[in-house]
Amino acid sequence: MIRISDKEFNQLAEYIKANFGIYLKAEKKTLLYSRLYNILDEKNFKNFSEYYDYVVNDKTGEAITTLISKITTNHTYFMREADHFEYFKTAVLPFLQNTARNRDLRIWSAGCSTGEEVYTLAMIIDEFFGPDKPLWDTKLLATDISDKVLNIAVKGVYNKEQVGPLPSRWLKKYFMKDGSDNYIINDKIKNEVIFRKLNLMNWQYPFRKKFHVIFCRNVMIYFDNKTRYELVNKFYEYTEPGGYLFVGHSESLNREETKYKYIMPAVYRKI
Repeated sequence: MIRISDKEFNQLAEYIKANFGIYLKAEKKTLLYSRLYNILDEKNFKNFSEYYDYVVNDKTGEAITTLISKITTNHTYFMREADHFEYFKTAVLPFLQNTARNRDLRIWSAGCSTGEEVYTLAMIIDEFFGPDKPLWDTKLLATDISDKVLNIAVKGVYNKEQVGPLPSRWLKKYFMKDGSDNYIINDKIKNEVIFRKLNLMNWQYPFRKKFHVIFCRNVMIYFDNKTRYELVNKFYEYTEPGGYLFVGHSESLNREETKYKYIMPAVYRKI
């Protein structure tokens, strides 16, 4: 039976942290083993050292894609932390409506997972601007490191339970039924979102303009304090003056370590 030694765990954990920012404490050894064991079994690796060599030497990207899929938990749902969406609708959008130059809104869902967050934002924006929406550039950027969740997000297909938290009027206005209990985001909303693969640990991001709003919620729970601090500072540089950062409620920032100003729980602003 294959086992994972402390040395092998540390080797993999260091690689994962260096490349993806995900910090695996020693007590995650069993979790890592359970999530990767099937790969070793399928590919007939004798030990985790062979698997590590396979990952670092693979040129196709398949090994890393599978590794990321195995070690991340993409748990999200529509209207998660609903107070954020309410504040976005009642405070952020009115501010941007009056201040955004050239009617150009730039909003980024960083770590978008399977798309529920960014589609919710797109529907809120559509309702907020109503008939004036064609006068605005309201396309949203949604990024994630996982090809698996991005593929799900692009399809925009959700079951009855997943769309349960949404207002019934949204289901009628922004979704189509597929003949079963599944709901499909309609093209009007789908076309508002640009999905891209992006590693938040990259030294630089390929953005020419700064963002008015960045949502990065329940992503930094995987990071240690140093990585979280560095990422938030990077977000700050990519935020327009007056712009907002939304993080998860379990990810409150140390106010002495960030340039953002605290607005409300898990909401910060670049003043």
